[in-house]
Amino acid sequence: MNPDISIIIPARDEVVAIGPLVEDIGRVLQGQSFEVIVIDDGSTDGTHHLLAKLAMTHDWLTWERTEDVIGQSASIRRGVRAARGGIVVTLDGDGQNPADQIPVVLAPFVNATRALGLVQGQRLARQDTLAKRWASRAANMIRGGLLHDGVRDSGCGLKAFRRSAYLDLPWFDHIHRFMPAMMLREGWEVQVVPVTHRERVGGISKYSNLARAMAGIPDLLGAAWLIRRSGMPRHPGAGLAGQGGELHSGAHRPT
Repeated sequence: MNPDISIIIPARDEVVAIGPLVEDIGRVLQGQSFEVIVIDDGSTDGTHHLLAKLAMTHDWLTWERTEDVIGQSASIRRGVRAARGGIVVTLDGDGQNPADQIPVVLAPFVNATRALGLVQGQRLARQDTLAKRWASRAANMIRGGLLHDGVRDSGCGLKAFRRSAYLDLPWFDHIHRFMPAMMLREGWEVQVVPVTHRERVGGISKYSNLARAMAGIPDLLGAAWLIRRSGMPRHPGAGLAGQGGELHSGAHRPT
């Protein structure tokens, strides 16, 4: 029997954080129908050895290791393609997205119509360096100005979405940073919910501010081009939603 929920975790050199994160997920989702899929993105610190040990005691855990580094978006896509659940949750492998926030992004789907495609987390009191927070704020302002998706923190790794909706999105590298805009482009509703955030427990960030900017500029321009080409409204509209979130909707295309 397929699980209801698939948790996808892209991880690279997260041997310190991944074990506690996996254990926390098991406790939070105990009694529910779920699976956890970790994509080890070419780690060299022994992350895959730890995952192998964890999988021996947790039948809901599977993992895959790539020989080369393929990046976060490609790792997520690989995990989603392997997922068996209808609803997928992604969160970062560094432990900064607490496992106890998974139910927060899942909750809107409980009574949702089929039009809801994505629940995007928005980090409260981010536990990052000041430079990283300011860089992220500037990037979100530029992104919002071009894409008009109404989302202030599309870079938050904690989100939940329909697997079928994700697989229908146009694919490009770094699409994980533009999920709300791409979902709206396809006519799905997007809900934003506040989630907590915590400091890293080990390892180092895989992105510098400069590297993130250099990679993000062409992707942002490409995303804006895709939205213009779609013929959809650039700002479909927004309204209040439950769970203290914001609801943004496009002209939903039934599947």
